[in-house]
Amino acid sequence: MIEYFEQLTPEEREDITEIVQLLYRQTFLLERKYDRRMGRMQYVREYRTCSKHMEFIREYFAVAGIEVKENVHMGVIYIQGESLWGEKLSKLTTIYLLLLKLIYDEQMQEAATSSHIVTTIGALNGKAGEFHVLRGLPSSTEMRRTVAFLKKFQVIEPLDVLEELNEHTRLVIYPCIHAVLMGDDIKELLDTYNEEENFGDETAIQNTVEDMPE
Repeated sequence: MIEYFEQLTPEEREDITEIVQLLYRQTFLLERKYDRRMGRMQYVREYRTCSKHMEFIREYFAVAGIEVKENVHMGVIYIQGESLWGEKLSKLTTIYLLLLKLIYDEQMQEAATSSHIVTTIGALNGKAGEFHVLRGLPSSTEMRRTVAFLKKFQVIEPLDVLEELNEHTRLVIYPCIHAVLMGDDIKELLDTYNEEENFGDETAIQNTVEDMPE
């Protein structure tokens, strides 16, 4: 492993260091992300770099008991392992994750050729009302904080300015949502929120990662 790294150019070593830091920081790498300036999905350099050096990166993380997984079909690379200490999720963030997964799965059934889905804050809160999982509409501050957190982990990408967040604010849902939650039990979990007032106040995002479909 060390020999492989030493044979690389300084630029390639720097790229690998960046990839390792990115995976530790945000858990996921996407093959394509939405570029607001270009107005379309663009390929991500870091994903290609990680794929190129995948064997080395897997061996590096394996030393710490962390597995690096790749779903080529969905265009996602992510890390998984019991030794990971993920950031804690607020109750609103956890609820939004469940609802985003539900919306993603519903829309993917109608748009099978796409790997990302676009929804709105209004649709998200509408789903929350449908399942009675929120007592009232969250404050703009809470919603902005939640959207920013999920953006950090490559789960969503806001297409509009967060400072002007409202029910029309559009969100791209990335396929990383598959690595966070499996679809079968989503509605049951939402029902649990409806029944138990204090359920799931905190969850570690990296510890809830499930195997993505091969």
